[in-house]
Amino acid sequence: MHKDISPPIADSAAETDNSAPQRLAAIDLGSNSFHLLVANYQHERLQVVARLGEKVQLAAGLDDDGLLSEAAMQRALDCLGRFAPFLSDITDANLRIVGTNALRDAHNSQAFIERAEAQLGHAIEIIAGREEARLIYLGAAHALAENGRRLIVDIGGGSTEFIIGEAFEPKALESLRMGCVTFSRRFFPDGELNEKRMRRAELAALSELANIQRPYQRLGWDDPVGSSGTIKAAASVLYAYGDTPHEGVITRGGLKKLRERLLKCKQLDKVELEGLKADRAKVFPAGIAILGAIFEAFDLTQMRFADGALREGVLYDMAGRNSAEDSRSKSLESLKRTYDVDTRQGLNVADTAERLFHQVRHAWSLNPDQARYLQWASHVHEIGLAISHSQFHRHGAYLLEHSDLAGFSRPEQRQLAFLVRAHRRKFPLKEWQALPDAQQAVTQKLARLLRLAVLLNHSRPETAPALPALSADSDSLTITLPESDEPTLLSTDLEQEQVFMEAAGFKLSIKQTKTDG
Repeated sequence: MHKDISPPIADSAAETDNSAPQRLAAIDLGSNSFHLLVANYQHERLQVVARLGEKVQLAAGLDDDGLLSEAAMQRALDCLGRFAPFLSDITDANLRIVGTNALRDAHNSQAFIERAEAQLGHAIEIIAGREEARLIYLGAAHALAENGRRLIVDIGGGSTEFIIGEAFEPKALESLRMGCVTFSRRFFPDGELNEKRMRRAELAALSELANIQRPYQRLGWDDPVGSSGTIKAAASVLYAYGDTPHEGVITRGGLKKLRERLLKCKQLDKVELEGLKADRAKVFPAGIAILGAIFEAFDLTQMRFADGALREGVLYDMAGRNSAEDSRSKSLESLKRTYDVDTRQGLNVADTAERLFHQVRHAWSLNPDQARYLQWASHVHEIGLAISHSQFHRHGAYLLEHSDLAGFSRPEQRQLAFLVRAHRRKFPLKEWQALPDAQQAVTQKLARLLRLAVLLNHSRPETAPALPALSADSDSLTITLPESDEPTLLSTDLEQEQVFMEAAGFKLSIKQTKTDG
C-alpha cells in the first residue's frame, strides 16, 4: 500500500538509534536580534545545551534604497563569528539557519548571505513571513501545557506574526510588516518620544491589523499568548512595577501605565525602566505602540508570555522531518487536494522513480534526502493541469515556487519547482543554470530520472510498469530495453528524449537485448 507522499528512501546501511539524543541547532537571523539555540532532542523533548542572543539590529542598517549597510553586515558577521564555535559538532542535517524580515526586505541580502555562509560553512535560508509564523507557533505551542484555541503574537524587529491554532496545528497564519526596529526608524527617527508620535505609530499598526482583524475575530481564541523580546520585556517591566497580578502576564491597565512611563522619558536614549534591559530600551517604545494596537484591535484584556518562539519551532520542525510528521509532505498533500492531482498516476511515477533511483544511486552518489525531492516531484508533477494542459509543466513550476508551502524554505521550493518544470519537453537549461551552484549537479540528475519515470508511465497504466535496466556513468545514462522489430510508444518516447538530452549537453543511450524464449 503506497503513501501519497513517500518518506525518503531508507539507507539499509544506516540504522537510526532512536534511544540516543539527537543534537540539533538553530540560528534565527532576526531583524533586531540574532539567536542561537543548541539542544538535544530525545523522547519528543528539547534539552537546551546552549542559548545565545545578541542585539544586531539588522533592520536598522537598511537604507532608503533597501540596502543593508556595510556596518550592519559587519555587526551580523561578528555575531555569527561568536556563534560559530558552538556549531563544530553539528551536522548539516541537524542545523538550520533562518533569516526573517530584514533579509526578506534587503535588496543585497544575497551578498550578506554569501559572506555569512563562507564564515559558518553552512547554508542560510530566508523564510517567508507565513513560514516564520508557522515555526513561531510550533515553538510556542510546545512551551504551553494547556489545550484550547490560542492566539499567538510575536513582535519582531521588522515584522509581527499572528497565529491562531489548537494543539500543534495552526488554523490561521499571518505576518504583518511592522516591528520594533522599523517602527523606531519610521516614527522616532530623531529619538524624540511624545504622545503625537506614539499615537501615529499605534495608528499605523492598527492600519496593518485591519486586514486580519475580522477574520481572526471570527475564528476566535480562548488564550492570547505572546512570545519573543518585546512581549517578554513588557511583562518583565509590568511585574517590576507591580502593575500585573502575575509574573509573565500583561494586562490592558498595566500596558496603559507602561505607556505613560515611556512618554515621561521624552527621548529614546533616556528610556530607563526597572525590568528593561538597556540594549532593548531604544526600540521598546515602538514595540509597545504595536502591542497597544494589538490590544486595541482585538479588544484584549490580558496576554501572557510564553518562552517558545522561532528558534524552538525550527528545532521541533527539524526533529519532525524525515518522518510521517514532516510538514513539507503535509503541505504537498494539501496542494494535491486543492488542485485535484491524479493520485494514481503520481503513485505510479513515484514508484518508478524510486526504482530508477536505486539502480543509479551509487554510481551517481545520490543520498536518501535527495530521493525525497524526486518522490515529492513525482507526486505533484501534473499539478499544472489544473490551470491548462498546454505548458502544464510551466504552470506547475509556477504554483510550486509561489505557493505558501509550510515547512519549505525558498531554495527548497525552487528546487522542487525546477524538477516539475523540467519533467517534460526541452530541458530548461536557463532555469537550471539559475539554481545555486551547489544544487545544479544533483538537480539535473534527479530531473533526468523523473523524466524517465514519466515516460515509462506515459500510457497511464493501472500499476507501475516493469522496469528496464538503467545504468549511469559520470553524466551518462544507459537504458536497456527488450529487443523488438517494431517501434513501441516507449522506444519512440526514448528516442525523442535522446534528442532533448543531447540538446542540453547530456547523454542518454538506448540498448536492446534479446529476451529468452
